[in-house]
Amino acid sequence: MPEKKMGMKGSPTAQVHLDGVRVSDARRIGEEGQGFAIALSALDGGRLGIAACAIGVAQAALDEALGYATERRQFGRPIADFQGLRFMLADMATQIEAGRALYLAAARLRDAGRPFAKQAAMAKLHCTDTAMRVTTDAVQILGGYGYTADFPAERYMREAKVLQIVEGTNQIQRMVIARHLAGPETR
Repeated sequence: MPEKKMGMKGSPTAQVHLDGVRVSDARRIGEEGQGFAIALSALDGGRLGIAACAIGVAQAALDEALGYATERRQFGRPIADFQGLRFMLADMATQIEAGRALYLAAARLRDAGRPFAKQAAMAKLHCTDTAMRVTTDAVQILGGYGYTADFPAERYMREAKVLQIVEGTNQIQRMVIARHLAGPETR
């Protein structure tokens, strides 16, 4: 039975329970006892994908907000003419570009066969936090319309939230990054 989620409707999530399943040696990935390490290593590549998704969601939210801001008129002119709103749009665009550069740099390391775990964690952390900020700002720019399902901004905001959670929460990303910077914790 699929989970009922607030977002990611196009990606069904369900529990799978396996008990007493036997896997032949020929079907095993890696050596016995290495499954957890193999699964963890797959997270690094997944984090790059999540970072790219987050920037895509953020870009869609910016595009929606910009389109609305240039069409919506207040006091005889488009709301995009107001400095406060222009600054919001500029910050949104800057954060998106920074995130895009960060995940592409991490992907280049991966493509070159170089270590990229720290950069993947940084990209996932930055890009998903950016997506949350940008989508929240997009909802704000659209005002009451941003909160309704008639406009996609509210959906982008819901999608951004889950991206901060999957492939390791952003708190876990901070632990991964710190471990790469300062080494493992000592006690």
